[in-house]
Amino acid sequence: MIDDRKNKVLQAIIEDYVATAEPVGSRTIARKYNLGVSPATIRNEMSDLEEMGYLEQPHTSAGRIPSDRGYRYYVDCLMPERPIHPTERELIRRTFQRKIREFDTLVRETARLLSETTQLTAVISGPQFEKAVFKEIRLVPLAHDRALLIYITDSGLVENQVVEVPLEVTMVEFQQVAELLSEHLRGQRVETLSRTALKSLQRELARYGTLLEQALYFLEQKLEPGERHRLYFGGTSHMLDQPEFRDVEKLRGVLSFLEHEDAVAAVLGLDRPTEGVEIQIGEEIRIRELADCSVVTATYRLGDKIIGKMGVIGPRRMEYPKVVSILNAIASYVSEMNRRF
Repeated sequence: MIDDRKNKVLQAIIEDYVATAEPVGSRTIARKYNLGVSPATIRNEMSDLEEMGYLEQPHTSAGRIPSDRGYRYYVDCLMPERPIHPTERELIRRTFQRKIREFDTLVRETARLLSETTQLTAVISGPQFEKAVFKEIRLVPLAHDRALLIYITDSGLVENQVVEVPLEVTMVEFQQVAELLSEHLRGQRVETLSRTALKSLQRELARYGTLLEQALYFLEQKLEPGERHRLYFGGTSHMLDQPEFRDVEKLRGVLSFLEHEDAVAAVLGLDRPTEGVEIQIGEEIRIRELADCSVVTATYRLGDKIIGKMGVIGPRRMEYPKVVSILNAIASYVSEMNRRF
């Protein structure tokens, strides 16, 4: 059982270590934090907290640092709410005031903003194409024999491909293909669209020849089994600024892990669309390369539907109250922006 004084000592140690990246001693706590007790009493409390597994002592003569268990107790029981700094709030507001017309642009800008405001590596998942519902298909002429075929989903996700256009197809027919495809596919979920349905559609619209064949072939490719995660990263270089990763081997391990998008998607928890903010600390992540990291994530929505997650990856020694407040604010803005698509 942790009493009130131990709570104050543990909170002071964690917040000081987060700020300095240096082990914290009893004299530092007595000098910087008005706890109303002597360094000797603080030292005894620190010793008790270490025995309880909330603190670690990296060297015999050094101060203490938080353990995974200490960080977990802090974020669950001690972490104060931190209002967003006015400068951060203004930066977030200005970013989302801009006219952003494409979902991909929105997510890329969000990854950049999240990284900039937290000074950590940001990762955002876009909605998966095969989980989406068709909204519209467009054909945009590029040249006399080529066009850009654009698939737009209800979540604002855009997929496109360049297709060849038969010379005998007129501009009127060109638009008719797009309208007919939109009419036949609108409201259908990509993942439930069967090859049988595609073949039936191909027979019905056969007069449009190779143009239609290419459109349907693209959809057939999307029906191949297997999850496809669309991830956007921001600020990977921030890892270089963290004292924890001055160890080249640790840094190499983290950067190597970030190259494997399926593994990153699993850590973000894309298969568990939990409400609110989720915090994973150190060994809780169960990834050897991330043993010295924490991952903090939040969901974002389109209306009432969760369509993706955003989060940051950084050292366990991160400023959790700041990260949580920024994540909540940005997720709220992104969810509101999604209504425009």
